[in-house]
Amino acid sequence: METLGDARESRPLYRGRFAPSPTGPLHLGSLATAVASYLDTRQHQGQWLVRIEDLDQPREVPQATEQILETLSVHGLESDEPILYQSQRADIYQSALTQLIEANWVFDCCCSRKSLKHHQQIHPAHCTASLMPNQPTAKRMRIPAHTTIAFDDRLQGHYAQPLDEVVGPFVLQRKDGIFAYQLAVVVDDAAQGITHVVRGVDIIDSTPRQLWLQQCLGFHMPHYLHLPLVCNDQNQKLSKQNHAVAVNNQTPIENLKHVFHLLGITLPELSINEGLQPAELLSIATTLWSPNKLPQDRYVGNFV
Repeated sequence: METLGDARESRPLYRGRFAPSPTGPLHLGSLATAVASYLDTRQHQGQWLVRIEDLDQPREVPQATEQILETLSVHGLESDEPILYQSQRADIYQSALTQLIEANWVFDCCCSRKSLKHHQQIHPAHCTASLMPNQPTAKRMRIPAHTTIAFDDRLQGHYAQPLDEVVGPFVLQRKDGIFAYQLAVVVDDAAQGITHVVRGVDIIDSTPRQLWLQQCLGFHMPHYLHLPLVCNDQNQKLSKQNHAVAVNNQTPIENLKHVFHLLGITLPELSINEGLQPAELLSIATTLWSPNKLPQDRYVGNFV
């Protein structure tokens, strides 16, 4: 059985990953993130993994996982190891949660969102509600006063967050028993030996929570690169909530050319006109990839 402390001596120095949630098909922004992660991994001669973050099954869209994996495949983005599914790893997350409980980092909470409005949605250091016998509770992570978490992002630069003031005690397991994203992503990155994380800048404010969990669980910290966001013509982040159009799997070459443009990569005309396959284009793009070509702000550009 897998344990949290498995040795990783035989693994390469760079292990990247793409970890979509199956709440809908991939759109251009998520494809750009997948490609950037893949190119960064390949440029460092590393291994690239795909993880399906299907913890929140009530929000899962039927067939979304199959659609996501098909989109990755037709664009030449193949995982170097078997796909990892979070829905199959409850025992691993429970082990990590138990470790934190035994170290007194966790407390039970039955507060509602409504009750937290008086605290600007930031939970106090202790649960303010009255616990009743057999009442379902969430598990929250303790954050000591004056806890500031900082790290250096490969693109965004130095980032610091007073975790106790901005976030407060955050949920590790919901009242319905579903493990929270913050716990699962930290446990899985450690278990898979992930050394480098490339993802959208919209998640950068979650990173201090993950660093705090890594510290409390004794895990190593990956290197982070938070990409600018791809936006529509209303300057809104492309997302499923904003009804972003799904990637057309019938036009992988055109899609990749669009993504390369977003990522500041210009392929030689010869390679575009020779009828190369997606995997061959990705190989050429790997030699041209540089995070320094990306803007440091939140947006890659206005694209529908």
